[in-house]
Order: sequence, then C-alpha cells, then structure tokens
Amino acid sequence: MTHQKSFPPFVRRQVYWFSVLAVILSSFSLLVAAEQEPSAEDVKKERLRLLKQFVDELVLITPGKGKYPKSFQMGSSSGEPSEQPEHEVTLTQDFWIAKYEVPQNLYEAIMGHNPSRWKGPRNSVEMLNWDAANDFCEKLTLQLRKHQLIGEEELIRLPTEAEWEYCCRAGTSTAYSFGDAAQKPGDEGKQAKILDEYAWHTGNAAGNDPPVGALKPNPWGLYDMHGYLWEFVADPWHDNYKNAPSDGSVWNVKTKNPSHVARGGAWTDRYDRLRSAFRAKVSPATVSPALGLRCVKAKIAKVKKSEN
Repeated sequence: MTHQKSFPPFVRRQVYWFSVLAVILSSFSLLVAAEQEPSAEDVKKERLRLLKQFVDELVLITPGKGKYPKSFQMGSSSGEPSEQPEHEVTLTQDFWIAKYEVPQNLYEAIMGHNPSRWKGPRNSVEMLNWDAANDFCEKLTLQLRKHQLIGEEELIRLPTEAEWEYCCRAGTSTAYSFGDAAQKPGDEGKQAKILDEYAWHTGNAAGNDPPVGALKPNPWGLYDMHGYLWEFVADPWHDNYKNAPSDGSVWNVKTKNPSHVARGGAWTDRYDRLRSAFRAKVSPATVSPALGLRCVKAKIAKVKKSEN
C-alpha cells in the first residue's frame, strides 16, 4: 500500500482559491470577448449603415450647370515639368465625388481588414497600393448594388486625373482652392498658416491623428483635397501632359510605365506639394501611411461601336 502525500491545510486553501480565481478570470475573459465580438447580424447592420452614409456624403458635380464650369485649365505653366503644358479640359458627364477620403471603418466593412498604420474608424484609410484601391472600388460597387443604393448602370471608381483636379480647383484658377498664398507674412520654413485651415501637411500634422473632414472644405464642400493623404486616381503616369485627352477621360493609351498618379499631397509634405496642379508618380508596389483614396460614382461608360 502506497503512502499518499498530504499537503498542509494552508497549501490546500491556496490551491483552492487559485482555482476559484482562475475560473473567475476565465469567465470574465469569455464575457469580455462576447461583448467585444459583434454578432453576424450586427456586422451586417453596421455595413449597411456605412454604405448609406457613403452614398449620403457624395457630392453631385454637374459640369456646365450652375456653379460648375464646363471647362477648366488643367496643369500649371509655372509649375513642375510634369504639370505642363497647361491645357483646357471640357467635362461633359455629370458624376458624384465623395466629400471625404475613404475612412477606415468603411474600408474594413467592405474588405474585411484595415491595413492602416494610424488607426481610427473615421481616419482616412492608408497603407494600400493602387490595385488595392481599385479592388475596393469594385467590391464597394457590388455591395451598393446588392442593397439597391446605386443602379446597375452605375459604379464606384477612382476619379480620373482631370476629374480630380477639376474638383480640387472647385472653379478657381489659383495655386490652391483658397488662393495663391499658403503662407502668412512671417511664416518660415514649413509653416503655412493660411493652408493650416484647410489641410494637414508637414507644418501642422505633428501630434494630430484626425478624422476626415476636421478642417475647412474647398468651395464645393470637399474636404482634404489639399493634404491629409495623397489620393490615387485612375490614370497611369505620364511624364507631362503632351497629347493628354481634353474631355476629362482616363489617359489610358499604351504606356510601358506601370506607375500611377496620386494627387493632393499629404501630411508628410511641404505646402508647395499640396498645390491643385501638383502630381506624384507612384510605383505599383508602393504602400505608405501617406497614400489613400477618394471615390467617384458615375454612369458606366458606353462603348462606342466602330463604324464600318
């Protein structure tokens, strides 16, 4: 017969209370997890809410009607070589553009993940390349059609470069949508106190982690067209505007350069890179906490039949 070791009473009491504590902590952890993990139904409701919010925040742009000019001067004769030649563009189709850059909560609701470095539900989504931005637009289109929030003849896409600059300028011909000057007298270096009211840039972004729309909009009610994040557009990169289309369409002629265009400047940039005409060349693999997107809703373009 083996002798069974008996622990002193105080040890048995400690083991007992440790066991009780473990059960309590385990139950609490399960309770917290249950509270934090939304149900499938809650996820669907939140996604629908965000989809409706996205549609409600679209701004209708009607070139040639009301305050929206039919034509504008794109580029800058006094800017960078890539902004030249300055040329007239005439837009003929109405479209809707998002009032804000795509926020992280909408991106996550559609794509199932949030790649952003600087997290915040209404912060602009970042850390995605051009393909990911385009993929988001395609999936958002499907979700909006599914819930009958847009028609089958409509789609969500990236703006063309001409549409983007047209909306950024908002009827102005100055360097920025609020005028030619970003700095006040006495501003030095990266300071740009006039721009501070409209844009997040390297002179005022330190210590800020803002939601979309925290600063003043441009004259057409669009926020963060200058600064916050660079915004992808649909066009591939061309070194200048020689032979660029004059109707606002995507400049999608054959090009050996797979890079794309981003516009608007970002919180990482000096004020002079936030001008309405400034362009950035972005390689296909580039992801950055300074790169995001803004969406357009438009009619699906009809393919013209060739005449025989």
